[in-house]
Amino acid sequence: SSGINAEYGEKNLWVEYSALAVKHKAVNLGQGFPDYQTPSFLKELWTESVNLPLAHWYTRGQGYPPLVQAIAKMYSPEFGRTINPMTEVMTAVGAYEALYNALTAFINPGDEVILIEPHFDSYSVVVEVCGGVPVFVPLRPHDNPTDANNWALDRAEFEAAFSSRTKICMVNTPHNPIGKLFTEEEMEFIARTCERHNALIISDEVYERCVFPGEEHVRIATMPGAWDRTITVGSAGKSFSMTGYKLGWAVGPEELITKAQAMHQTVVYSAPTIIQDVVARCIERELSLKGEEEAYFTQLPRWMQDGCGILTEACREAGLPVVEPYSGYFMLLDTTPLDLEFDTSKVPYDVQCSKHLMEHHKLATIPLTPFFGLNKELSEKYVRLCFAKSTATLEAGAEIIRGLRK
Repeated sequence: SSGINAEYGEKNLWVEYSALAVKHKAVNLGQGFPDYQTPSFLKELWTESVNLPLAHWYTRGQGYPPLVQAIAKMYSPEFGRTINPMTEVMTAVGAYEALYNALTAFINPGDEVILIEPHFDSYSVVVEVCGGVPVFVPLRPHDNPTDANNWALDRAEFEAAFSSRTKICMVNTPHNPIGKLFTEEEMEFIARTCERHNALIISDEVYERCVFPGEEHVRIATMPGAWDRTITVGSAGKSFSMTGYKLGWAVGPEELITKAQAMHQTVVYSAPTIIQDVVARCIERELSLKGEEEAYFTQLPRWMQDGCGILTEACREAGLPVVEPYSGYFMLLDTTPLDLEFDTSKVPYDVQCSKHLMEHHKLATIPLTPFFGLNKELSEKYVRLCFAKSTATLEAGAEIIRGLRK
């Protein structure tokens, strides 16, 4: 069995490490929640939503009509097709629930699911809850491992992972925790392989609005023949830096979305109406300001790049290599130069290293091992840093990083 729950007890990774950060009064560069102010325009939009009577009532289970319409309007040009808001979009209580619905709607006992690792820890847990079998294929560092885009699939290894029992392939781009952006060539290869084996694709794209300026996010659903077999998952929390809203969505062909919607209505019925109304207004605002300086989707990638730069520079000054990302909230720190020694017979090096940094240096990070089902040797010396933080938090973290080898 795989995943943090199976190997390290029943503790949830994020709950455990957030509690440890509080206990040790650590600068929290661990969990991926922004600690800076949410967009100023939200207050105005919230007032509009609060004053709307129907925003306080139950709404359509598959998704609040103004929101699914805004999502369809936002994505249609990005997917190169007209998306039907009522049949090809659903909303959920966070991208987490959207992913859960997409997986549970299709997995039967014994079905295999390709997981490209490192992967978000919930993927494998949900697969196993359904009686499915995770099949792990790693991104391996090629040439210079300090470049996130040099972590890539071994294509023969990837193709060999498919079998007659393969039901789904999970894709995550922009990638957490590496910060990689899959190229069009890589996406075409994955899509062709899935088509050849008649496998569905679930694409986790929650960091789509955090792509650094000048870089390109390629959607696997836009690859030839991929739309009909792909569910794409997005997140309001990541797109607007309001992770506490717990609102996500899924987009795809009616045949697939209808099944995921059925799971959603069984699990929670609907996401909160008022939050859906606020997010609909946020998206409509972005559509009206598309490409302009005051658009949040213009500003957010710059803030992420700037935050990444603060931590990268501190790591360089400390002589600590990092895997430089192109997107997202996270970067990997190579702790090898710290020359720490641990007994790894029971607990992996990176898990002990992360706890050591919290206890002795007041720096909260996340170990990489829990993102792997197999191939844990690739994670051994890395911890994850989050740069989606306020400048004050980043500067405090950078100061600690500079002193780690003194």
